[in-house]
Amino acid sequence: MIFYDIASTHLNTSWSPNTWKTRFALNFKGIPYRTEWIEFGDIEAHSVKNGFLPTSKKADGSPRYTLPAIYDESTGAKIADSELIADYLEATYPDTPPLFPNNTHALQAAFEPAMRTTIDAVFQFMLPYLMTGKFFSEETERKYRATVEPMFGVKRLEDLLPVGEERVKQWERFKDDAGKAASWYDKNNGKGPFVLGETPSWADFVAASYLLWVRILIGEDSEEWNDLQTWHNGRWKALFAAVKKYEGAS
Repeated sequence: MIFYDIASTHLNTSWSPNTWKTRFALNFKGIPYRTEWIEFGDIEAHSVKNGFLPTSKKADGSPRYTLPAIYDESTGAKIADSELIADYLEATYPDTPPLFPNNTHALQAAFEPAMRTTIDAVFQFMLPYLMTGKFFSEETERKYRATVEPMFGVKRLEDLLPVGEERVKQWERFKDDAGKAASWYDKNNGKGPFVLGETPSWADFVAASYLLWVRILIGEDSEEWNDLQTWHNGRWKALFAAVKKYEGAS
């Protein structure tokens, strides 16, 4: 299995929440794989050359190619998009730990967009850190800016970073929205750190991936990250501790 992930200048593992979902899934299922790192600006060319389908459309109607993607050398399957990859792994490797146990696939399908809505509250807060943290090479940064800055109508991504009172308000909004997700976990009546209690599932890896993105961008020693660890009676701290063994790179 080849797992295509987005390259960074100084990390030896994923930084994108979408690719983290797939890395978690592969590690959880114990499926052997190797990672091939693709520069952000090369994703489209790589995808077209290697026969991956687009995952969506751009504003002008042209195809958009994204990562994660996998190439299963044992079956010849080439799949992009984390949800489609999860479905493929579940169907193709039924003897591995299930991502959707106890017929919960339909319920978990609703969890991802809900979690994505939660992270939207802090999305603009996070993006500038991709630039200030120097995650990309100069050429990749140029291409990333050319792609993303017009989407937000700014000259520089750094202009999105809130300051002062606005920074506090955005972070509090994120906390409130994350509280909604925490309330779903609370439905398991304290039986474990996962949304299904003691049983990890796709929903947990989705939640962990988005919040891990926050940790990677703003830093493990940041005031905000330490604050997040205390939210909702330590809900997210417990989740991170529980999924840590599935973080490994390959």
